[in-house]
Amino acid sequence: MAQSMNLNAAAGLSGMLKSGHKHLSGPDATVVRNVEAARDLSRIVSTSLGPNGMNKLVVNHLERIIVTSDCAAIVRELEIEHPAAKMLSMASDAQDKECGDGTNLTVSFAGELLGQTEDLLRMGLHPSEIVEGYKKAGERLLELLPALAVETVDDPRDRNSLLSVVSPVLSAKQYGSEDVLAPLVVDACLGTMGSSSSSGRPSVNPDSVRVSKILGSNVAESRVIRGFVALRGSESTVTSAADAKITIFGCGIEASGTEAKGTVLMKNADDLKGYNKSEEKRMEETIKAIADTGCKVVLSGGTVSEMALHFIERYGLMCLRCPSKFDLRRLCTASGATALVRLGPATPDEMGHCDSVRVEEVGGRKVTIFSQDEAGGDGGCRLSTILLRASTSSTLADLERAIDDGVHAAKMACRDGRLVPGAGATEMELSVQIKNYADTCPGLDQYAVRAFARALEVVPRTLAENAGLDGSAVLAALGAAHANGNAMAGVDIEAAETGRNGVDEATAVRDLLNTKSNAFRLAIDAALTVLRVDQIIMSKPAGGGQKDARMGQV
Repeated sequence: MAQSMNLNAAAGLSGMLKSGHKHLSGPDATVVRNVEAARDLSRIVSTSLGPNGMNKLVVNHLERIIVTSDCAAIVRELEIEHPAAKMLSMASDAQDKECGDGTNLTVSFAGELLGQTEDLLRMGLHPSEIVEGYKKAGERLLELLPALAVETVDDPRDRNSLLSVVSPVLSAKQYGSEDVLAPLVVDACLGTMGSSSSSGRPSVNPDSVRVSKILGSNVAESRVIRGFVALRGSESTVTSAADAKITIFGCGIEASGTEAKGTVLMKNADDLKGYNKSEEKRMEETIKAIADTGCKVVLSGGTVSEMALHFIERYGLMCLRCPSKFDLRRLCTASGATALVRLGPATPDEMGHCDSVRVEEVGGRKVTIFSQDEAGGDGGCRLSTILLRASTSSTLADLERAIDDGVHAAKMACRDGRLVPGAGATEMELSVQIKNYADTCPGLDQYAVRAFARALEVVPRTLAENAGLDGSAVLAALGAAHANGNAMAGVDIEAAETGRNGVDEATAVRDLLNTKSNAFRLAIDAALTVLRVDQIIMSKPAGGGQKDARMGQV
């Protein structure tokens, strides 16, 4: 049978698989190489952890330059090919989509967990024993974490409570600008929650907080608009309207064309005049009917013909074009309108309303602002826009990523408002308690549990090193404080300037319990998945020799 299938039995696996494949097996070829790849990735992003984290300059395959300290953006743009490192990348992406913040914690902790396995393998532990120990330590960690909560955000509509949640997230990405950005994010989120009279716990939809970037000036000139901002001016000469009814067309405002080609025979000039007049008459009737509904603002998702614009001017309407269907949907959300697919007057239910529509010049660029009254409540606008200003495009993009993380933090606070100490205090306390737990474990997996506890120290150590402090000295002082029962002791990142020992005995930084729990869970799952691999079989990639040469590398 082997001969009929042209199988060379003596060649083993190489004879079974297609030419050009790669096959790695055994602990040295798989576990160790996977650990090295994951550890290399965590080293790249760990220097960006915390407020003093360094930026990375990444040039992607489109030669676009990205300058950021956001772990999710860095990992996404690196185009990782090594399968083990890609597991960490997928965990970071999942954390970013769910919680926004905590992506660097996920990758750094997973990389440190895998880095600890090298010593365990040298001691003679089998990967299955390491996996079992990590699983036990992970379960113990998730049991201990809720008990470390020190505060709870009972009412997310309370501005000061929401500020205490959002500020640490923004300071980790844009240290020094959090005092400007945090009020913007909080006000934008509060604008989408509705009135305090509504029943139930409020929620924040990240899609309801938009960012409009305008180059120029500085971040202090940024502001929040309760409504929508279109980055273009008016097509007509009317540039403002108050208490305006709005009609939105998903189609263009122009004479409809026939589906089939036709020929019109004109014998003299009167026929030509009559043909034009009939088209003008129909267009005028349409625009007049729209104006008679009380509409003041007309938006088109397509083109606006010169003839239509002429009659729009005649009836004193304000006209805008919005080519993006996504912006059209957001404007419908902001105004409560329904986009029409036919050209004609809208019914009262289909029309939207805005308290103010005006064209402003911001940074030398004309923008149209659709704003609603602050007292709109549940019947008003559920969309907020942050008009963001900065001097360079890369800074604008990085600020936008930080704001997105802040909005996700507000979303998570609405779901679960429990807060734990930040600045590495939670990780250090968990490390101390899991080390004590390791002493009660009788089997060989106690070594893996103890290695898990050491891996947790990566957060305070990295925070201290990124702040220019002696990581070992800070870690020793912090461990002593937690061993003495001070669970609130964290890393003081400003100790290099003040001359203190690097330990804040009662840190004021707070992190969301839900975000930290999710980050730990994803990191543990990613590390265990990598450790369970004992063989790597890769087929020959499409694309020729260039991709083949990079195969198996980060």
